[in-house]
Amino acid sequence: MRSSGNNERSVGKRKGSLDQRPGELRIIPVRLADEVKPGDRLLDKLLRGMHLHRVTLEPGDILVLKHKIVSKAEGRYVDLATVKPSKDATAWARKYRLDPRVIELALRESRSIIRRKNGVLITETEHGFICANSGVDVSNVDGGRHAVLLPANPDRSARKLHSQIKKRTGLRVPVLITDSFGRPWREGLVDFCIGIAGMKPLCDNRGRRDPHGYTLHASIEAIADELACAAALVCGKLNRIPACVIRGVGYEAAPGRVRDLLRPAKNDLFR
Repeated sequence: MRSSGNNERSVGKRKGSLDQRPGELRIIPVRLADEVKPGDRLLDKLLRGMHLHRVTLEPGDILVLKHKIVSKAEGRYVDLATVKPSKDATAWARKYRLDPRVIELALRESRSIIRRKNGVLITETEHGFICANSGVDVSNVDGGRHAVLLPANPDRSARKLHSQIKKRTGLRVPVLITDSFGRPWREGLVDFCIGIAGMKPLCDNRGRRDPHGYTLHASIEAIADELACAAALVCGKLNRIPACVIRGVGYEAAPGRVRDLLRPAKNDLFR
């Protein structure tokens, strides 16, 4: 995917001001040769897929991965036949014609239940993410026999890949891990960043002036989530493309942590 523009700017450190947007953005799909299985060396599969489809990493690139290939490689993969639902999960699932085993996993993976109404279970995960069913998913797995859980520590997973890429290629490529969540007040799903390494997830524009000279006071841009959404245009649920390389977006190099994207409960007016 390519967005049109007049000039292609150099990539490296994103300063955050409004006039430093890239002139051209490329989202390059990364296809794998086969399915990811528990215990697989994920970077080997990614590099093999890049080689087969003539994708090369360049300085300034950002690697974005759907969380399922990370979860599968790390063994966050549950045979639903082994799950024994609790009475609570069974009653809730029966009422709304849901799979009680998936509900049971969602409850196990949750830190707390935020909302439970009209067949929708919104939880806070141990990571601090607020989403439906604790991110437990059976789509794009194996037809409903297994469920995939979120990575136990997505930042750690991203850091591992970031380090491995540096050793193999010599490039410091930021790594983002994403998942699709719903949003309050809006229909449809969008992708969010759930794990990050190698760049700051936020771009703080406070104190900068817009093109009309107005000083910004409350503009903090969630650049990691914007990249996640852009990647989803290529890595869709039906596209069989679990990763992509984004080229042409500047960023500020940093260790990165997804916690910076999570609003503290004391500042959350809607929970």
